[in-house]
Amino acid sequence: MSQKKMGTDIQIAREASMRPIQEIGKILNIPDEDLFQYGPHKAKISGRYINSLQSKQDEGKLILVTAITPTPAGEGKTTTTIGLGDALNRIGKKAIMCLREPSLGPCFGVKGGAAGGGYSQVVPMEDINLHFTGDFHAIGAANNLLAAAIDNHIYWGNELQIDERRIEWNRVVDMNDRALRNVVCSLGGLSNGYPREDSYDITVASEVMAIFCLAETLDDLQKKLGNIIVAYTRGKKPITARDLKMDGAMTVLLKDAFMPNLVQTLENNPVMIHGGPFANIAHGCNSVIATKSALKMADYVVTEAGFGADLGAEKFFNIKCRKAKLKPAATVVVGTIRALKMQGGVKKADLALENTAALKDGFVNLARHIENIRKFKVPVVVAINKFVSDTDEEVQTLTKCCNDINVDVFLCTHWSDGGAGTQELAEHVVKMVDKHDSDFKYLYQDDLELIEKVRTIAQDIYGADDISLDKKVTKKLSDLQGSGFGHLPVCMAKTQYSFSTDPKALGAPSKFIVPIKNVRLSAGAEFVVIITGDVMTMPGLPRVPAANHIGLDSNGNVEGLF
Repeated sequence: MSQKKMGTDIQIAREASMRPIQEIGKILNIPDEDLFQYGPHKAKISGRYINSLQSKQDEGKLILVTAITPTPAGEGKTTTTIGLGDALNRIGKKAIMCLREPSLGPCFGVKGGAAGGGYSQVVPMEDINLHFTGDFHAIGAANNLLAAAIDNHIYWGNELQIDERRIEWNRVVDMNDRALRNVVCSLGGLSNGYPREDSYDITVASEVMAIFCLAETLDDLQKKLGNIIVAYTRGKKPITARDLKMDGAMTVLLKDAFMPNLVQTLENNPVMIHGGPFANIAHGCNSVIATKSALKMADYVVTEAGFGADLGAEKFFNIKCRKAKLKPAATVVVGTIRALKMQGGVKKADLALENTAALKDGFVNLARHIENIRKFKVPVVVAINKFVSDTDEEVQTLTKCCNDINVDVFLCTHWSDGGAGTQELAEHVVKMVDKHDSDFKYLYQDDLELIEKVRTIAQDIYGADDISLDKKVTKKLSDLQGSGFGHLPVCMAKTQYSFSTDPKALGAPSKFIVPIKNVRLSAGAEFVVIITGDVMTMPGLPRVPAANHIGLDSNGNVEGLF
C-alpha cells in the first residue's frame, strides 16, 4: 500500500472532483434528455433509452466479483469491484460497474456505508448511502400498499374469503428493528379492522425488492407483482396481488424507481447502482435491468454479489443468471490476508502480527470458495486486498497456497491507489476472458425436486453431510412441488459468517447438518426461500449502533458515516 496521506472514506469522497452527470452519460452515449437528474451528480436513465438498447446485438463481458466468507477483519468486495472497473477503464477498455444500493438498516446498524472505500469509491457517497434517489422508499411503499389492501379487503366483507390465519404477506421498513419481528395489528376496536398477528421484514429482504431486481420491463414488473401470493382461503386456494387488484398501483409506485441510477467513481468512470436485496436472506444482486443495459453499453461489466461466494455467487449463478439468461465470463474472489488469518483462528486484535500457520489454516476457506466457483465452469482468479500489515512471508505463503490449487492471485492496492492499484488484475481478467470462453452451467437443473435442490446446495456448496427437516417443512416443500412450483430455483437464507449455519464455525467446516426451519414461496420473484438455522428476515441493531456516531458538524456536513 502506498504511503500517501489518507483521510477517512467520507473525507476522500467529499474532496472528490466530480464531473457533471451529463458528462458521465456522454461516455455511454446517453443523450442529456434521457438523464433525469437528482442534483448535479446523480441521475436516472430513462426507460425510453433503456428500451432502445434492446436492438443492439453486441454485448460486453460480464465479470462477477465475490468474496471469501466475511469476517470483522474486512474483505473489500465492493472496493475491489470499483477498483477493477477503474483499472479496466485505465487500460483503455470501456467498462461499467453495476452495484447494489445500500440499505439504511446496516448503514445505521453495524456495517456502515456501502459505496466502496479509500480511493475506490462511488460518489456522491453520502447521497448513495442516505436515501439516494428514493428507490427503497418506493419499494417499501408498494409492499405496504399491498399489506394495507389485504386488511382493507377483510374489513369490507372479505369477498375473496381470505383466511386470516393464512396471510403470508409481511409489512416492511428499511431499518433494523427487532421489535417489529412479531406484532399484533388492527387493535383499538371495530373501526380498525380485525386483530391478527403480523410481521415486518427489512425492505431489502422483501419479495417486492426481489421482483424489482429480476424484472426486465415495466410489463414484466407488473406481471410478477400480480403473481405474488399474499394469502390462502380456508380451502387453501391462493390469493394473489392481482386478485386484490393491486398490481397496477404497485407498478405505478415503482415506475420511476425502476429506471437505473447513474453515478461515477472517484476516477469519473460510470457506475450503475440499482436495487439491493440482501444476500443472506434474498438473492443479493443488483437489478437485471441495470446489468443487461450495461452489457449493451460497455465492453466489460463488473458486478458484485453480496457476502461470500456460498451466498451471493451461488444465487447470482443459480437465480439471476438463470432468470435473465446471463452468461458470466469470469469470477474474481476477493479476500485479505487478515481475514484468512481470522478464518485460521487468530483474534482480531492480533491480526497485524505475522502468522503464516494461521494463514495456511484459514486458506481452506478461500480454497472451498474457489472449488465451488469451478463447479459452475466459470474461470476464476483471486484478488487480495492488501493491507500495510501484510508481510512478505505471508504474501509468499498465500501465493504458494493459490499456486497449489492452480489459481492465479493478484495483490491489489486500490484502496490507496485507485485503479492503478488493480491494473495487473484488470490486465489478467481481460486476457482470461479473451482466452477462455466460459462454459457456464447451473449447479442444478429446473426439473430437480425442490428438496434435492436444497440438498445439492447444502452438500456441494456448503460442504454439509445433509439437511434436516421436520414434518411441517417437509410438507410445505411437498405441497409446493405438487402445486406446480417445483421447477423454481431455491434461495437460501443462511448466516453469512460461515459455510454452515453456525456463525462461529470458521474455515471450511465439515460433518455438519443444515437445519431447514421454514419455507416461503416467492411466486412473483419465482423462487422458493429456504430459511435455515437462526437467520432473521428482520435484523436488529447492535448494542452500540453506527447511528450513535452519525450527525452533522457546524457546517452542516455529515460526520461519522463510514
